[in-house]
Amino acid sequence: MSQVNSSLALSNPQQLEISALQKVALALVGLGLLVLIIAFAGAQVVSSWVMFRISFFGIAMGSLLYTQQEYKNKPEGIKNNGVFFKSISSGGVVAWILGIVVTGFYVCLYWFPALLEGIIRMHDGLSMILRGKIADQWFVYGTFYTVAVLLMGIKFIYKYRHNKYQTIRTLSVMFFQLGFAYLLPAFLAAMNQPEEYFSYFWPLDSYALRPDWIGSKAGIGNFGYFVIITGFLLPFVVTPILTYLYGKRWYCSWVCGCGGLAETAGDPFRQLSDKSMKAWKIERWMIYSVLVAITLLTVLLWVNHQTHNNLLGGITEPYKKTYGFLIAQMFSGVIGVGFYPIMGSRVWCRFGCPMAAILGLQQKFFSRFRITTNGGQCISCGNCSTYCEMGIDVRHYAQRGQNIVRASCVGCGICAAVCPRGVLKLENGSVDIDQRTEELKTIHISADEVGILEMDA
Repeated sequence: MSQVNSSLALSNPQQLEISALQKVALALVGLGLLVLIIAFAGAQVVSSWVMFRISFFGIAMGSLLYTQQEYKNKPEGIKNNGVFFKSISSGGVVAWILGIVVTGFYVCLYWFPALLEGIIRMHDGLSMILRGKIADQWFVYGTFYTVAVLLMGIKFIYKYRHNKYQTIRTLSVMFFQLGFAYLLPAFLAAMNQPEEYFSYFWPLDSYALRPDWIGSKAGIGNFGYFVIITGFLLPFVVTPILTYLYGKRWYCSWVCGCGGLAETAGDPFRQLSDKSMKAWKIERWMIYSVLVAITLLTVLLWVNHQTHNNLLGGITEPYKKTYGFLIAQMFSGVIGVGFYPIMGSRVWCRFGCPMAAILGLQQKFFSRFRITTNGGQCISCGNCSTYCEMGIDVRHYAQRGQNIVRASCVGCGICAAVCPRGVLKLENGSVDIDQRTEELKTIHISADEVGILEMDA
């Protein structure tokens, strides 16, 4: 009977037993979540600062312990065992429940923060330490976001520990999220300066480069002028240079917080991205439409500013509010994260991010970055396509020995990591790498050789 049970357990990954320490880890996570629910309900069993520490300790220590136990005895190599059997990672009931909960949390965070007052007050102690003032909903958002990237980043490193590129890349997004998107803005707030996020800039930051934005920064002195100069240099000088050298991966997979969360917390859902041609067509229409929309909005605001609201004032303000609600809040915030368990981890990056659109155009037409392929080694297993979070049918290119130069590719390197044959390789070659590759495939025959062949015939 025990042998039968073992066979059933092996045939269904969901029935595999977890260790005693993993059960303890889950209990700690459950305790942390319970405290959050109590705070959400408005109850205060002990002080809010104590409740925060209990919740943080439970979730953090439980997650780390579970991850350590999950991967410590497994051999190196990527393990996606049971990913299509587990409800949470295959678009099942648990995935839909999680998606609804996360989406609902984001809706409350953006438009009904009063509902989260208990959770916000839990963070007052940490906010006072870091910023010198009590917490608001955006500090809570940043804390949740950063903790998720750090904890799930550690899990990601455990899972991909045999791959040096994945380890360094994950450490990079963890560093930029913790340092540039969390601690640095908090430090600036403590110094009575604006909370600047230097890892986000135009066009991703829809508020940057507007006339009112420049005016507000100029009004705070030397630091404000530094922010203005940086705001222009990053999108128009730094971005083209780094994209030419390294492709869009330097930002989308190494720096950006949106990409950082997608790569860490979103890793269990990467296989859910739609690889169909229809999805690719929708992707191109949507992402470039958003780029055009934010560019047009910025231009309209400047025209409106220069004409003292006399020319386009009646158009600009409603347009600005519409963009802010539909794109900056609903799409990038609510849908971009809440739909991870339903549509994959890069919904915003793939279909809406204007920064990804610009970087993609630069990458496709003049970047040195390519994913090169060795079609002769491809066994058509499909791992590369399955785990591409950007919905690229990588196998299609690999089977034909074609280099992958898709604008949507973020250079995460997972396709190369999961390939059992080493077919794919991330390279920073010259811009004419495709031409040279085609030349290598061409058989060159001299005129004398043609004559010899004709004689033999």
